[in-house]
Amino acid sequence: MSELAADGIPVAVSLRVLKLSRQPYYRWRKQQVTEAELVEAYRANALLDAHRDDPEFGYRFLAGEAAEAGEVMCERTAWRICHDNQWWSIFGKKRAKNGKRPGPPVHDDLVQRDLALDP
Repeated sequence: MSELAADGIPVAVSLRVLKLSRQPYYRWRKQQVTEAELVEAYRANALLDAHRDDPEFGYRFLAGEAAEAGEVMCERTAWRICHDNQWWSIFGKKRAKNGKRPGPPVHDDLVQRDLALDP
């Protein structure tokens, strides 16, 4: 925007062409990094430090370690930040297979379908 304004194109015209509103643009120009983004960055930094120290623990332990470092947050916030940055525990949980086991068909094939693949 500032480059277009330097070339003599009014900001209002540029915003109209880009289908952007003026008020959010000027609010963004005034403060490009919001307070919430700054707080989340500090929390992510505390979680990363705790994760580097003990990579075998999950987000609940990391939230406690971050709280001891001065960045208090709920476990859900710690989970979201760890999930977004892909900080996993080195001990993963084994997933259940939902009880699906291959076996004989449950019902008779009344339609007589032939689902074999053609070579």
